[in-house]
Amino acid sequence: MKNLSVDFLRSFVTIAQTGSYTVCAERLKRTQPAISLQIKKLEETVGEKLFTREGNRLMLTLAGSKLLEYGTKILMLNDQAMAEFGRPQISGNIKLGIPSEFSTTLMPKIIRRFTQSYPEISMEVHCALSKDLLCEPLKNQFDLILSLQEEPEPDQDGYIVTDELVWVGGQRFVNNIPDKLPLIAAPSPCIYRKRATNLLAKVKKQWQVVYTIGDLNGIQTAINEGLGITVLAKSTVPSGLSILSPSPGLPSLGRIGVCLINPQKVHSEAIDLLAKTIATELASHA
Repeated sequence: MKNLSVDFLRSFVTIAQTGSYTVCAERLKRTQPAISLQIKKLEETVGEKLFTREGNRLMLTLAGSKLLEYGTKILMLNDQAMAEFGRPQISGNIKLGIPSEFSTTLMPKIIRRFTQSYPEISMEVHCALSKDLLCEPLKNQFDLILSLQEEPEPDQDGYIVTDELVWVGGQRFVNNIPDKLPLIAAPSPCIYRKRATNLLAKVKKQWQVVYTIGDLNGIQTAINEGLGITVLAKSTVPSGLSILSPSPGLPSLGRIGVCLINPQKVHSEAIDLLAKTIATELASHA
């Protein structure tokens, strides 16, 4: 039976995340020809083409998408196993800032698995709007900040993945979009709020913000009460809420970028391990 190379998979997953051989080579500190050869050998191993090119960006084929799911899990297990053996226990305290909508879905699971793997690392997590987290002087209080980009920029330092924005509501709105759309949103300058209101104005759809709250639990409660609909990144939609299909009254919302920033440029084994874990886990859920 053939075996998948962990080194080849790491290059493959990094290219899938960034859409670029060049960026992959920079991150993994390898030459671009070496990365290209690894991908060629990986394609020979699985017997499938893994990437196609659209303009200047590499896109996953169907086989590539399937392998990405396995590859991220294999890398995560490999890295966790290596953390258990052959080196001293890693310790430290990490201050992490995350957007509020990530605080009740993906991030608690990621942090739980990380702290189980590295029990000597303690964490402080602060939730706020991305733009607030990145403002002075707040940003300098954190070791890492998970933030959103209004437009995905794979070449930007810290870029992890691109996520789709979707309309989200309760059953009341699944097949019944009112003439005047009731919106539930975080306070300005929320990226989601700005994207929704700009696009609704573009299609000349009437709207009204009926409830303003920055906490995802509060947004979910308001939706469950039938107050209105909201916009979320697809990977963060809580169970129990419905993703509403685009329609003449609900324009397609496009995509955003998700990146992980080290604002103080301070590195430690603990910080770098957490950054790697978050990037791998988010990429696997995109």
